[in-house]
Amino acid sequence: MIADLKPYAEYKESGLPWLGQVPGHWSLIPNRGLVRKRKVLVGNRHGDYRLLSLTKQGVIVRDISTGKGKFSSDMGTSQEVRTGDLVFCLFDVPETPRTVGLSRHDGMITGAYTIFESLGRGSAEYFELFYRAMDDRKLLSPLYSGLRNTIPPERFLGTKSPLPPPDEQAAIVRFLDWANGRLERAIRAKRKVIALLGEQKQAIIHRAVTRGLDPSVPLKPSGIPWLGDIPQHWVVERTKNVFRLRTQKSGLSHGKELLSIYTHIGVRPRKDLEQKGNKASTTDNYWIVQKGDLIVNKLLAWMGAVGSSDYEGVTSPAYDILMPIRPLCSDYYHHLFRTKLYQQLFKQRSRGIMDMRLRLYFDQLGQIPVPFPPVDEQAAIVAFYVEETADLTVAISRLNREIELLREYRTRLVADVVTGKLDVREVALRLPDEAPPDATEDDADLHTDADASDEKATL
Repeated sequence: MIADLKPYAEYKESGLPWLGQVPGHWSLIPNRGLVRKRKVLVGNRHGDYRLLSLTKQGVIVRDISTGKGKFSSDMGTSQEVRTGDLVFCLFDVPETPRTVGLSRHDGMITGAYTIFESLGRGSAEYFELFYRAMDDRKLLSPLYSGLRNTIPPERFLGTKSPLPPPDEQAAIVRFLDWANGRLERAIRAKRKVIALLGEQKQAIIHRAVTRGLDPSVPLKPSGIPWLGDIPQHWVVERTKNVFRLRTQKSGLSHGKELLSIYTHIGVRPRKDLEQKGNKASTTDNYWIVQKGDLIVNKLLAWMGAVGSSDYEGVTSPAYDILMPIRPLCSDYYHHLFRTKLYQQLFKQRSRGIMDMRLRLYFDQLGQIPVPFPPVDEQAAIVAFYVEETADLTVAISRLNREIELLREYRTRLVADVVTGKLDVREVALRLPDEAPPDATEDDADLHTDADASDEKATL
């Protein structure tokens, strides 16, 4: 049905640089004619509200018992959100993963956000879809002001939005719900295959890094219940006897790579920061990283945000940098620390309380025992599992690319429909009734940036 979509017969200029032409029969209405700002602080009634968050998946209910994400130290400064309200993040717009969400929950959210309630003239669902499309492509830069790229609420309210006729808004929402459901099911099916391939890969790696390559080698008890037997010629060391913290600051080192640790792909240069003009000259307080160092994100080590660096550069002071203090193969420990066994240990050793995120500090990480095979055997183990898992790695990479293409297609389709580049009225009438995918949180970025938090706000 998507292939049947065609442009409208007649267009007119919108006068808005981020919108271009719109169908000739659509109206253009200042936002103050569609929504109004509302701010009601919850004060000492905050215990009566559920805590909400604006994420890439929309407005969700937060589970504060997980300790995941940022929390305000004063919940009384949160503001009320009602079902049907539109939540906007109008500051740091270029860097914010999601700037708009339609709430389907009653609750409260940090006072840093801007809440708009619908005046009933247009569909709140269409309004959200339109501004999500603008947000996905960060097209509202003409409205920014100040160093933090803020859109003042009054400027936003004075900005015009397209307003199709009511039946056409309903057709657009119906069509995009259907199309998004189909695309989301395809994406989730590919993610399930990736998970299965990842489990196969992890099983190969886990056996190699904890038992070695020779199945006939004599074993001995490691003395550690969760590690079990290890090859007889291996030793067990505390992490602090293998690595120590690197504490060298970058100072005025210009031209250094900006590095980050990603939960699924390890250490990579932060090219996105360079494109935003965030050069090494602005990172004088960052840690120096040498090739072979391990970067540990203290907040997300338990999710696999630990990895060896193939680069020299600088990285966030929020990370710990582990430098080898004896000859070893860093890639061996890169994979050892990313096994489920060690991720569970990292979570157990992380410290924090309910309203603060857990952190794995080196005083705890350093106490964790690790196997220490001979260095040449460490390198042989790495070479073995790289070769053994090569086909799995290629298949996972291909599936990730297919998911990326599906998401890019979805972004473009939504933008073309909500801006009137494609007419969905006839197709929407023929759509079958389909249940939407379960509203589970979409782990949208398999290559999640471990720097990113769920909720971008000044807390």
